[in-house]
Amino acid sequence: MAKAAWAVVEPATGSGDKEVSVKSQSEHTGRNARTTVLTWKAANCADVPRTVNQAGKPEYVDIADTAASEKTGKVVTIPGESNSKILTFSLGAGDLDITLSENYTANSVQTANGAEIAGDPGSLSAFNFSIAVTVPSNEGVDPLSRQIIVTDEGGHQDVCLITLAAGDAYLTVTEGDINLDYLGTPVTVNVESNTEWTVE
Repeated sequence: MAKAAWAVVEPATGSGDKEVSVKSQSEHTGRNARTTVLTWKAANCADVPRTVNQAGKPEYVDIADTAASEKTGKVVTIPGESNSKILTFSLGAGDLDITLSENYTANSVQTANGAEIAGDPGSLSAFNFSIAVTVPSNEGVDPLSRQIIVTDEGGHQDVCLITLAAGDAYLTVTEGDINLDYLGTPVTVNVESNTEWTVE
C-alpha cells in the first residue's frame, strides 16, 4: 500500500544509519485524524511498516468580517470556511431589518440552516460555504447594520457585520400655493421627509 501524498519523508532513501524526517506536506484541515502507512524496504529484509497519524484540526468556523450594500439594496453573498458538520446562522445586534435565508451553500451543496451537511465534508478537510442575504433599500439618511452570526456544531461562533449605506435625504411638500381665507382658517400641508427639516 503506497503512502498518502500528504506524508513527506526526507530523505526517502539512504544507506546505513540515518535520521529520517516524517512530516505532513500541509496542514490537515479536516476534523478527523488521517492515517497512512510508511513501509521501509531493503533487499533480503522483511518490510517494516509504520503507521503515521496526523491529528485533525479542531472544529472551527470563519466568516467574512464585513459585507456591504449600496443604498439601493441588493443580494449580498457572505463567504466563509469551516470543518464543522453543522452550521447555524442567526441575526445579532443591529438596526438593519433583514431576514436570513432558510438555506445556504456548503461545499457547493444547498443546505438547510442548522441541518447536518450532506457527506460531512469537514471530517476530511475544510470546505467553503456562503449565505445570500437580501438587503432592502435604505429610505433613511443613516447607514444601517446588522450582525450575522454563524455557529458550528461545537458552539464556536464568528460574526459578520453587514452594512447598508445611507439613503438619500428627501423633502416634499404639498404642491401649489397655500391659500388661506380671510379668517386665517388652517389649511393642511403635507410634508414627507426622511430627515430633519424646519420652516422659516
